[in-house]
Amino acid sequence: MLRQAVRKIAGSFGHAYFQERARQGGKQTELWHALGEAGFLGVHLPEAYGGGGMGISELTIVCEEVAAAGCPLLLILVSPAICATLIAKFGTEEQKGRFLPPLADGSGKMAFAITEPDAGSNSHQLSTRAERDGEEWRLEGTKYYISGVDEAEQVLVVARTGRDEATGRGRLSLFIVDTDAAGLEATHIPVEIAAPEKQFTLHFDGLRVPADRLLGTEGEGLRQVFAGLNPERLMGAAIGCGIGRYALDKAASYARERSVWGRPIGTHQGLSHPLAAAKVNLEMARLMLEKAAWCYDNDEDAAEAANMAKYAAAEAALEALDQAMQTHGGNGLASEYGLADLWGTARLLRTAPVSREMILNFVAQHSLGLPKSY
Repeated sequence: MLRQAVRKIAGSFGHAYFQERARQGGKQTELWHALGEAGFLGVHLPEAYGGGGMGISELTIVCEEVAAAGCPLLLILVSPAICATLIAKFGTEEQKGRFLPPLADGSGKMAFAITEPDAGSNSHQLSTRAERDGEEWRLEGTKYYISGVDEAEQVLVVARTGRDEATGRGRLSLFIVDTDAAGLEATHIPVEIAAPEKQFTLHFDGLRVPADRLLGTEGEGLRQVFAGLNPERLMGAAIGCGIGRYALDKAASYARERSVWGRPIGTHQGLSHPLAAAKVNLEMARLMLEKAAWCYDNDEDAAEAANMAKYAAAEAALEALDQAMQTHGGNGLASEYGLADLWGTARLLRTAPVSREMILNFVAQHSLGLPKSY
């Protein structure tokens, strides 16, 4: 029922809506609000704060079905999946009461800032600092490739607040920062991806953060962040699975209808077999996504399954989209067929929110027991 309801909403917008917003520099605001008003952006949040009282499994369904309608919403990965999840788990009652209801009903959005130019996947080496100054914190540093800051009212910032004397690693903390705060400058990063969501470099120059904007426990930010990173990987996998479904649906329809030499092109195994193989790989990725979401919702260790789901979905999405474009021939690059403009988003999933190489490092070390390679 949830899939059907989300599909009905997203399908009423469709890929043409996504294309128009991406090309004109617009946002998918109407779709976001429609999903929020129906209760789907907060489906995983506690009912006491306007949520649906369900789990990450249900949020992956929302994310996948929207992408399968040709409207991948990258900010589902950020605002509901990371930020709202972390606030629900670690926020004070005041923070939950203030920030969760607008995140649940879609009237508010929150960005997430962890990546830095010189740190990348090595979160222990973050250089953005927050220093206590009376009843405030003073924030200095730079964040890189931060999605949707221009759409968000707040950004959840990961900053260094100390140093572990035993290991030399930074002690990290989380701060909820208003995007219009003095001392915050956002610079757009042009990228070759046709998507409504934009990327930014953030500069924090003496930005003052009230003490009540510290989320969770000072110095425990990295441990807390990991509670949001598995949902982030799951939403990345859900977007990949949705794009793969969208592409294969388009390809199968075209292969049934397009006739050359007196018969549909889908008759030929040179086209049908690659599409069938892509379907097999896509369905395996979807199964791993379901497993990972189940593990998370049932307080099992979801790290292995979440990483595997994200890896498998990224590969399956690219395979499905590439073969769909090949099935369309020259039309695969034509704007009216709505395939090529999704390639950038699908390709991004191999790199973000965690690269395939770091996933393979994780599986080699934690699943196979091999020596750590980095």
